[in-house]
Amino acid sequence: MFQYVIKRLLEAILVLWVIVTMTFFMLRIAPGGPFDQEKAIPPEVEENLKAYYGLNEPLKKQYIQYLKNVLKGDLGPSFKYPGWSVSEIIRAKLPISLELGIYALLFSVGVGIVIGIVAANRVNTVWDYTAMGFATAGICLPAFVIGPIFILLFSIHLHWLNASGWNAISDRILPLVTLGIYYAAYISRLTRGSLLEVLKQDYMRTARAKGLSEVRIVFAHGLRNALTPIISYLGPTAAGLIAGSFVVETVFNIPGLGRFFVTAALNRDYTLVLGIVLCFAFLIICFNMLADVLLALVNPRKSGT
Repeated sequence: MFQYVIKRLLEAILVLWVIVTMTFFMLRIAPGGPFDQEKAIPPEVEENLKAYYGLNEPLKKQYIQYLKNVLKGDLGPSFKYPGWSVSEIIRAKLPISLELGIYALLFSVGVGIVIGIVAANRVNTVWDYTAMGFATAGICLPAFVIGPIFILLFSIHLHWLNASGWNAISDRILPLVTLGIYYAAYISRLTRGSLLEVLKQDYMRTARAKGLSEVRIVFAHGLRNALTPIISYLGPTAAGLIAGSFVVETVFNIPGLGRFFVTAALNRDYTLVLGIVLCFAFLIICFNMLADVLLALVNPRKSGT
């Protein structure tokens, strides 16, 4: 296990380097710049700004200097938020995005597993059809469609929940459901299929022959083996929740890091985009590694350890 973790850490370093390199050069290739405005600034002022931020240096030198700064833990200043460094913005806004992601992850896993268990134990009944109908709808409808529908229904018509903001506890409900419903639907299908396969195994028939209750058979004997594909899916789920937060934070006007990323990309704020990409890439790698370790603990034979 120790060697497996070390190997994954070395792979993670290589992946982070590739992501930073690709993002750095793609930002420079994209049209526009961080100092482009509706009202053009004098050329001498723009040159002074580029010299101050080191943007007048050759691209290769900028790239090497940026890598050196990253290794020191310095992500540079933000071009569009004077007086703020990228590290300060990430420290201030990342907790909001993480809170939203954790809530959505708990919702998707909890709801998905429960719906999958109900469907597997009531196969080919109205419960099964209803659960899989929910799963199909949840997979087909993207967050940028579900979000406005929820706002229209629960905020504008029913006045139950706020359409935007991140102040009261109730403000979390619509964003986390919008973000997590796709993955809850997918996990419910995974749980149903995996549990149906497990329930057909010989040792499950033996458990029934011994007179064990169906609840004990499902939860004590079947669910652990059925959870293997769900644990494998946790890494992609975490990655999807992080990427999906960009859209959800924008739709619900949540002051998280995802909304700052969208604004930074539109403003060509090079350092802020690079810093947020590096931060989210690191989180995605960590979640994938955690999912692999959990899978190795639950079922070492299927994990490759």
